[in-house]
Amino acid sequence: MFFYGFMQRAFQASILISLIAPVLGLFLILRRQSLMADTLSHVSLAGVALGLLLGYDPTWINILVIVIAAISLEYLRKVYRTYSEISIAILMSGGMAVALVLMGLNDSGGTVSIQQFLFGSIVTISNQQVWMLLILTSIILILYGIFRKPMYTLTFDEETAYTAGLPIQFMSLLFNILTGITIALIMPIVGALLVSAILIMPAAISIRLSKRFNGVIVIGIGVALTGMILGLLASYYIGTPPGASITLIYIAIFSLISVFK
Repeated sequence: MFFYGFMQRAFQASILISLIAPVLGLFLILRRQSLMADTLSHVSLAGVALGLLLGYDPTWINILVIVIAAISLEYLRKVYRTYSEISIAILMSGGMAVALVLMGLNDSGGTVSIQQFLFGSIVTISNQQVWMLLILTSIILILYGIFRKPMYTLTFDEETAYTAGLPIQFMSLLFNILTGITIALIMPIVGALLVSAILIMPAAISIRLSKRFNGVIVIGIGVALTGMILGLLASYYIGTPPGASITLIYIAIFSLISVFK
């Protein structure tokens, strides 16, 4: 299967995703924002539908739309500080509604493309997406090395971070934007319906195995690599959607750990 270019790109992309998913997923879990990934994935469907309707590359339009959504999410979180889940409900329902309307307006027969973004397809991965993932992975890992301690403080005690003079609004906004761009880039591979599981599950599993922050990240990368590779193999040989295959493997790993630990 490695003689096929699309499988080579799929494995390259899966390795890059495995390096950043535990980092973003752990902060999403610790910040009680696990549903944010699901919200942005729903909004990203609107970006894909808009790109197909306008006849432009859905990836770039999707990134633009999801960055706007990430900024809006941070704004709504500030407005509804006490009831932060309201911002998630508003954006999730609004994004899905816009996506459905745009899909209805698109009568050019782009159903297959929408389905590929919904459920994921290893055939659709391009060299451009792999390079974009490589650049994004480098940026996230560099920022993690720089802002690890400030983000740790912000995650557990925002008031202390504010008192210490940390740019909490900028850091939170940058985190939302990077999470959104990550979702926009990995969505064609794993599908919009399950992209949040790809980000959250490795960190959720590794939390059960380690109590140290760096230990969770390292174990999460190993779990992510295992799930991504096995999922791609299952998708190639059995013909199942890659996102569903990867998610089921994550759930199997989580179940085994829960039983034996």
